[in-house]
Amino acid sequence: MSGRDLVLILDYGSQYTQLIARRVRECHVYCEIHPGTLDLDAVRAIAPKAIILSGGPDSVYSDTAPKSDPGIFELGLPLLGICYGEQLMAHQLGGRVERSPQREYGPAKLKVTEAVGIFSAFKAGEELSVWMSHGDKLTAPPPGFRGIGQSGSAPLAAIADPDRNLFGIQFHPEVAHTPRGLELLRGFLFDVAGLEPTWTPGSFVDEAIGRIQDQVAPDERAILGLSGGVDSSVAAVLCHKALAERLVCIFVDNGLLRAGERDVVEHMMRQNFHLNLIVVDARKQFLDALAGVTDPEKKRKIIGHVFIDVFDEHAARVENAKYLVQGTLYPDVIESVSVKGPSAVIKSHHNVGGLPERMKLKLIEPLRELFKDEVRQVGEALGMPHDVLWRQPFPGPGLAVRCLGDLNETRLDTLRAADAIVDEEVRAAGLYESLWQSFAVLLPVRSVGVMGDDRTYEETCIIRAVQSSDGMTADWARLPHDLLATMSARIINEVSGVNRVAYDISSKPPATIEWE
Repeated sequence: MSGRDLVLILDYGSQYTQLIARRVRECHVYCEIHPGTLDLDAVRAIAPKAIILSGGPDSVYSDTAPKSDPGIFELGLPLLGICYGEQLMAHQLGGRVERSPQREYGPAKLKVTEAVGIFSAFKAGEELSVWMSHGDKLTAPPPGFRGIGQSGSAPLAAIADPDRNLFGIQFHPEVAHTPRGLELLRGFLFDVAGLEPTWTPGSFVDEAIGRIQDQVAPDERAILGLSGGVDSSVAAVLCHKALAERLVCIFVDNGLLRAGERDVVEHMMRQNFHLNLIVVDARKQFLDALAGVTDPEKKRKIIGHVFIDVFDEHAARVENAKYLVQGTLYPDVIESVSVKGPSAVIKSHHNVGGLPERMKLKLIEPLRELFKDEVRQVGEALGMPHDVLWRQPFPGPGLAVRCLGDLNETRLDTLRAADAIVDEEVRAAGLYESLWQSFAVLLPVRSVGVMGDDRTYEETCIIRAVQSSDGMTADWARLPHDLLATMSARIINEVSGVNRVAYDISSKPPATIEWE
C-alpha cells in the first residue's frame, strides 16, 4: 500500500455500502470496505486516515447485532456514522437508541441546526431533501455530542462531537435521493478529515505498474487469459505497460464468439498495443465436445473443462511462467469478506476454473481495488478505445447460453448474424451504452411462415435488451417500436433459417438476463 490517504468503511450489512465507497472515490479519495466487526489491531494495520460506519438492517440493542471494536472511537480519527452507524456509535458511547413509534422510510426534510463539520457547506436553518431508512431512532446523544440536524420524526437526525471529529447522521447521503449528499461527504473528507483528493486513474496506473514490476522478477513471465471483455482487456494493457513482452496473453477462439470478435481482438491487441498474443483456434475441439448436448449446465461444464485443457496446454509452453493475471474487481473482493461471512459462491469467470491450483501459478490481480466504472477510467488513462471500454458484458460460455438446444456451426452462424443486426441497430439508435445488454437468442422452436409464395418452417429468434446497474437485477428495456420493427424485418429478411422474431419482456428476477 502506498502513502495515499485511505478511508476505512466498516460494513454492517447495508445494501448501500458499496455505494458509499463509490461516492468517496468520486471525491478522488481511496477507500476500502471491511467487516464492521474488524478488531482494533486490524484497523491499526490498515492505517486509515478516517473511518465511516455503514448502515445495516439490525437494531443496535439486539444481542445478534454486529458491533464495532469500541477502541475505534479512541483512535483520534475522524469518524462518520451513517444510519445504523450513527446509532451504533451513539449506543457504544453511552447514548440511547429506541424503537421509533413511526418508522421513517423514504424522502424526508432535514433542517440543519448547526453548520459545523460535515455541514460546513450549508447554512444553519437550511432545509435539505434526504433519504431515510430506519425503524429505530436516537433519543439521547452520548456525552460530548450535540444535535446539528433534525427531521420531523428524528430530533437527532445528525449529531456531532466536533472536538473529537465524531459525526453521525440518520439518513443516507450516498443515494441519489439525497441530492446534496456528495457535498456532505466532501465536508467530512476534506473539511473534517483534511484528506487530499489524490485517487485518480493516472495515479492508480502508476502505482499498479510499480507493484507489478516489484512482484515479477526480471527473468519471470506472466500469463493472461484474454477474453476481449473490458476487464481482461484493461488488465492486459496495464500489465503490458509493466512487463512488456514478459506478459503472454492467450486468446482462445472456442467457436462461441460473436461475429468478427476474434479478428477485432487480435487486431486491437497486436496492432494498437503490441501485446505478446497467442491466438488459439479451438473451435473444433469445443464444438465436438458439445455435439448433441442440450442441457445448459452440462454445456457450461464442458466449456469450462475444455477451456482449462486448451489454456493449460498452451500456457505450459510459455517458459518461466510464474504468474497468472486475472481481472478480479473490487465487488468480487468485497463479496468474499462480507459482514455476513464469506460468500458461498465466487463468480466463476474470475476463478478461471481452478487454473491457479492446477498450474501452480501465483496470482496477479491488478484491478482488484477497482469498481467497474473505475476500470473504464483506467482504460481511458491507458489510451484504450472508447468502444472497447464500453462493451456490454458477454457471458463466459459465449453464444452457448444464447443458442438453446443442440450446438452446431450452422445454428451458431445463424445466431451470430441475427446478433450482429441487433448490435448494429441498437448502436445506430444511440442506445448501446444506455443498455446493460442487448443481444439475440436462437430457440430450437420452429413455426410456419410465408416468404414470397413459399411456406417456411424455420426457427425463432428472440431479441433481449435489459437495463441494469450491476447485473444482479435487471428490467427489460422499453425499446422504441420502430427500432424493434427494423431489427425484426432485417433478421427475417437477411438471416437464413429464421422466420419469426419476438421480444423478451421479462425482468430479473424472476427471469435471468441470459436464457441459459
